[in-house]
Amino acid sequence: MAISTDTGPVTRDDATLTTGIPIEREADALTIGRRIRHLRTRRGMTLEQLGAAIGRAPSQVSMLENGKREPTIARLQAVARALGATVEDLLSAEPPSHRDALEIELERVQRGSLFSALGVHPVKVGKSLPTDALEAIVGLQRELERLHSERALTPEEARRANTELRADMRAQDNYFPDLEIVARGLLDDVGHGRGPLPQRAVGELAAHLGFSIHYEPDLPQSTRAVIDQRHRRVYLPSNGIRGRSEARSAVLQALASHVLEHAEPRDYREFLRQRVEANYLCAALLVPEREAVKQLREAKERRSISLEDLRDAFAVSYETVAHRFTNLATRHLGIPVHFMKVHESGSIHKAYENDGVRFPADPLGTVEGQHVCRHWTARVVFGIADRLSPYYQYTDTPTGTYWCTSRVQDTPDGRFSVSVGVPYAQVKWFLGRETTARSTSRCPDEACCRRPAAPLARRWDGHAFPSARPHASMLAAMPSGAFPGVDTTEVYEFLERHAPSADG
Repeated sequence: MAISTDTGPVTRDDATLTTGIPIEREADALTIGRRIRHLRTRRGMTLEQLGAAIGRAPSQVSMLENGKREPTIARLQAVARALGATVEDLLSAEPPSHRDALEIELERVQRGSLFSALGVHPVKVGKSLPTDALEAIVGLQRELERLHSERALTPEEARRANTELRADMRAQDNYFPDLEIVARGLLDDVGHGRGPLPQRAVGELAAHLGFSIHYEPDLPQSTRAVIDQRHRRVYLPSNGIRGRSEARSAVLQALASHVLEHAEPRDYREFLRQRVEANYLCAALLVPEREAVKQLREAKERRSISLEDLRDAFAVSYETVAHRFTNLATRHLGIPVHFMKVHESGSIHKAYENDGVRFPADPLGTVEGQHVCRHWTARVVFGIADRLSPYYQYTDTPTGTYWCTSRVQDTPDGRFSVSVGVPYAQVKWFLGRETTARSTSRCPDEACCRRPAAPLARRWDGHAFPSARPHASMLAAMPSGAFPGVDTTEVYEFLERHAPSADG
C-alpha cells in the first residue's frame, strides 16, 4: 500500500536528479528498455558496443533492454549520450513501434498475477516469434482478461471478495498500524494535539494537502463527496449532511483516498479494500490512537469501559466510535469483540468479529444481507422505547454467551442499530454489565425465530405472496462499474458544471 502524507505521491530518491522527470517502476522499465534497443539497432550498434560505451557488460545492457533492471538517471544519461539521444527520448511512454508495443504488453501480462494463476509456461518474446503469432497471443490474453473481469462482476465473486476481506481483517484484529502512523503524522502536521478534531482543523488539513472545500447543492445523489483531482477541490453537498460529525467524516474520507493514493479500483475486491482503508484512516483522524487507547486503558483499570464516554470525548457518531473500538480493543486491551450494523428489517449492513460469535452467513460465507436472529441485541433494541440511554443485553447462543451494547440511529435509508459485543468472560471491564436483560438464541435452528408458530402457519401457508424490498446491502454485492453504486456520468457532468471557468 502506497502512503503519502504530503501533497503528492511518494517518489524514489533517484527520480529527482538532473531532469526532474520521474522514472516509473518495473512496468515502465519495459518501455524504456524497448526504446533503448530501438535506438541502438537504428544506429547499428551491438550490445557489446553499447556496453563498452557506458562501461557495462553486454549482459547488463541486455537486462536493461528487456526491462529486467530498472535504470537510474545516471545510467540513462550515459545511455542517451552513447546513442546520441536525450533522457527524455528514453523516458517517453510511447513504444517505438507496433511490434514493440505488442512485446511490451505480452511481457507485462506474463509478469502479472492472472497469467501466473493459469499455471502455463511463458512465451519467450524475441525476434523468432512472428508478429501475427504475437498479435494472436496478445488478443487471446485481452479476451481472457475481459472474461475474468466479467466473472469478477458476478454476485458470487463479489461476495467471495467480501468474505476474504473480512478474514484478512480478522487475522490482524482489524488493526492497521500503517494507517495509524499516517493519521498521527497528518494530525501533527496541522498541530492537533488532544480532544475532538474541530472543523477548522479539517479545513486546515485539506489546505495542507493542497485542496479547497466547496459545498454544492447539486452533488450527485449516488455520492457522499467528490474529489476533483485536476483542480484540487473537494465537493460536498450543501444540504443533506447530518451534523458536524458527518461533515468532518465526509471530508476526511474523501481526503483519505488521496492520501493513500487510491487509483480507480480494478475489481470489487480492491474497491472494498480501498473503502475499508479510507474509513479506517478517517476514524483514526477523528479518534486518534494514542489518546483513545490511554482513555480506554484507564477505563479498563476502573472496569468502566463505555462507548458513550469515548463518543463524547471525541465528539463523533456512535457508529464511528463503535468502529474505532473494534480497531483498538483486541490489539491494545486484549479484548476480542464483534460489531454489527443492522437495518430495522433485520438484515446485516456491516459486521466484524474475532470473538467466536457466529453471524448468519450464506454458503459462500457472506454475512451482509443476512437476517439476524430476532433475539439478538441488534434486533431487540428496535423495540426499546428509551432512545436516550444505551441498551445492554446478554444473549445465550450456540457458541456461548455474549454481552452487547446497542443504539438505534435514524438515517435517510431507515433506522439502523449499531452494536458492539464481547464474550461473557470480557464483560467485567464494561459499564452496563449489571443489566438483567437476557435472551436466548438457537439460530441457525429455524425453530428459534424463522419458523412461524404452528397456528399462523396453518392459517396462512399458501395464501401469502409478499414482494420483497431490495436493500442496499444486497445490491452492494452486485457491483457495476469501477465505483459500484456511483453514476459516473452524473459525476463527470457535475465536475464539468463546477470546473473553474479559466479551465475553458
